[in-house]
Amino acid sequence: MIIYFLRHASAGQRLVNPKKDEKRPLDKDGIEQCGIVGRALTALDVQVDTIISSPLKRAAQTASLVGNELSYEGKLQLDSALSPGATFADFRRMLEKYANQEAVMVVGHNPNLSEFLGRIVSEAGCEAGVDLRKGAVAKVDMGRNSATLQWCLTPKVLRALYAAAAAESSRPKSSRK
Repeated sequence: MIIYFLRHASAGQRLVNPKKDEKRPLDKDGIEQCGIVGRALTALDVQVDTIISSPLKRAAQTASLVGNELSYEGKLQLDSALSPGATFADFRRMLEKYANQEAVMVVGHNPNLSEFLGRIVSEAGCEAGVDLRKGAVAKVDMGRNSATLQWCLTPKVLRALYAAAAAESSRPKSSRK
């Protein structure tokens, strides 16, 4: 199974009231960021069978907007195993529900999304440090007994990738390599 770890895009400042913070939407930059992330992933020919998101608004919006760019036609799955405060055991149980899928995208929050990514790709008993910035995405190839981090792209790299793909597609076919 391939797992794409996507941290939600920019949503402005955290709100003091936890209930209000759960409903905090993406800001203007976050919405733009989702378009760039989605188009860059499309340029990388990323395809997913299922998108699973934290139920918090900013994560669900990120999942939906990126999914639209990927031409994802399935139903967005919301799972509390991707909410802030969820445990690695919750995350593993959630993954088991989707074990028959070839590729899934999980959309969530830090610090737990970075922790889950680090624990998936590290040796048993260790924890790798992987910093997922807002709007960053990582690709992990999960085997039966191990997982390999294929790539981890920051928003800056995704923006450059999208710009390069857009420039390439606007050139006449005769001048492309």
